[in-house]
Amino acid sequence: MAVYTDIADEIYGKSQGTVPAGVRLSTSRSGAITLTRVQVTRPGLARPMGRYVTLGLPSVAVLDEKDERYIAAIASELRGLLPPAGPVLVVGVGNRRVTADALGPRTAAQILVTRNIAPHSPAASLGLREVASIAPGVSGATGIPLIQLLAGLVRSMRPAAVLCVDSLSSSEPARLGRTVQLTDTGLSPMRPESGKCITRETIGAPVLAVGLPTMMEAEELCGDRGLVLTPRDLDGVVRKGASLLALAINKALQQRLTIPEIGYLAS
Repeated sequence: MAVYTDIADEIYGKSQGTVPAGVRLSTSRSGAITLTRVQVTRPGLARPMGRYVTLGLPSVAVLDEKDERYIAAIASELRGLLPPAGPVLVVGVGNRRVTADALGPRTAAQILVTRNIAPHSPAASLGLREVASIAPGVSGATGIPLIQLLAGLVRSMRPAAVLCVDSLSSSEPARLGRTVQLTDTGLSPMRPESGKCITRETIGAPVLAVGLPTMMEAEELCGDRGLVLTPRDLDGVVRKGASLLALAINKALQQRLTIPEIGYLAS
């Protein structure tokens, strides 16, 4: 039985055998970063049509989350997926009370929010892109399904894109806390019943997704159904991973600002 994964290149990577028709795959390396691009060009495959980019990194638990090499690499790839202009709504998906699922909310809390800047304030002269951020939590706590809430926000805000940040599952233990995936297909878990299927079709706006694998199902390894494997330093992965992703997202959205300026303004 295959191990569940949200990572596209674990499904279509060369290690899985022949790359199927309708999938383009390329891999390159720059220093400590391995960059893999997957493009799905036809429907009916395991992943929706669109672009997927994964960056293999050293463990984020031991990285300096303010290291500009990694921030710039993630920001550059994200910028290539974002529309060039218009408001962006960043959504931290997940449960902040469960560490393995808290990456989204912790990232959203560090986003540089600019939608509330007054037109005549000093900050308005910086030419910042309009950004809003929300971490609505799980529907069990709010009573509102996430898709319903986001659809309402989209109708009101009319963003050029919605950027979802979420914890992901991997099928490879060595990739936990070491891989960032970006995609322009929306948040489309292989198990739609998760309630996290957020796409243009479900909320009415283009949806991008950014994530980091924080868990894997261990049934295949241990034979124990429902057992989940996480990185040894899960707290460090989520804490530093959220800071790294937030800085990269902020840099992708606010190209004129330096990393130190972003850190100051978002703090």
